[in-house]
Amino acid sequence: MKFWKYQGIGNDFIVLDGTEGNLFIDNNWCKKVCDRHYGIGADGVLYILPGENTDLTMRIINADGSEAEMCGNGIRCVAKHAYDFGLIKKEEFFIHTLAGDLKAKVKTNNRKVTTVQIDMGAPILDGRKIPIDHDGEFVNQSFDVDGIRIKANAVSMGNPHFITFTDLSEKEIDRLGPIIECNPFFPHKTNVEFCRIENKKIYIRVYERGAAWTLACGTGACATTTVAALNGLVPLGEPVDVHLPGGWLKITVDKDLKYVLMEGPAELVFEGNIN
Repeated sequence: MKFWKYQGIGNDFIVLDGTEGNLFIDNNWCKKVCDRHYGIGADGVLYILPGENTDLTMRIINADGSEAEMCGNGIRCVAKHAYDFGLIKKEEFFIHTLAGDLKAKVKTNNRKVTTVQIDMGAPILDGRKIPIDHDGEFVNQSFDVDGIRIKANAVSMGNPHFITFTDLSEKEIDRLGPIIECNPFFPHKTNVEFCRIENKKIYIRVYERGAAWTLACGTGACATTTVAALNGLVPLGEPVDVHLPGGWLKITVDKDLKYVLMEGPAELVFEGNIN
């Protein structure tokens, strides 16, 4: 089977082309090939499938075999692959995901994609829709976990995120990430973002649902910028530089919260064949 290995600011993926309709999702196979010792190694597998009233469909299987509704860094990799390999001939197109139909806009140099902008849609703040075990919005509220009280925020970008700007030590962050992910407050588990603001730039460490600590999370950057703006820490309607361990993204949150734009790079690392 032909595969391509991509990374989006360090968030790495195995990409499979199933646009001819002959590829079926195998969660156990994905778990095996994502193993960094016995497989190819990746944070997840991205299936590119025929569109559903869109140009393409993307499905995301995490390294633990679970399926994610959406992946911000992954969708940029899919957009780059689709354009660079001629699956798509235009610079603006729509990709169907379990989180909805999202618009991709590629920027090119010498007919190769350099950066991708994704309209990630509107953030979801209603607690039951995120989902969390809470009615209404959960913004800048207290949350007790493992003997520590933090101020936290919950938002969905098609997948759930729990974000805190509380000043924590690296040791506390390392401990709390996996504990929060599986807390009963989150019926479908959650991604966890530990954040700080410096000079109106956001710095994030991410414990990603289904993949543990990762170098980047595109939806996490969007969710974090949304709640940072709601808390008055960064402006609405303007691009915000967001740093994750793997690199930088630019995130713009609409003043009326109708959409969030994510822009960043994607890179082909290598390609090969696997049984």
